[in-house]
Amino acid sequence: MAQVASRVLAPRWGGADEALRQMGMQATRSFLESAVGRTFLLLAAGDTRKLVANLPSGYQMAVSYGDRSVEWKGDSEALFVMRRDFMPAPYHEGVLREVLTMVGARNPRIQGRKLGLLDTEYHIVWDAPLTARTTTPAAPWRVFQ
Repeated sequence: MAQVASRVLAPRWGGADEALRQMGMQATRSFLESAVGRTFLLLAAGDTRKLVANLPSGYQMAVSYGDRSVEWKGDSEALFVMRRDFMPAPYHEGVLREVLTMVGARNPRIQGRKLGLLDTEYHIVWDAPLTARTTTPAAPWRVFQ
């Protein structure tokens, strides 16, 4: 059904793959508006790394099939592996991009790669958060000394 829908929507979005991404993004927005989805976002507490670490349980909340795992490659880089999932990679690229955007990730980039008939890995990268100011301003009572 997703493939048929992507062909119908392809002219609107510039191709079938982008149509699948848009479908994944919309499905994610709908899920995150539910009580379960809001709880999932709340558990991440605005922390992209925590959200990525919780992706396997987030998917488990939404679907009853497949296995998922996260392998860290750096502070803001991970491989998210899906086993026994029948949705095409561009669909999940949209899902992942949207959920990272919703938690406030800076410049999320998702690249799916097929590993087998029902197995795919997603390279997830985002920009590190802006660092807090390292110098503190002079105390106000010292300005006039």
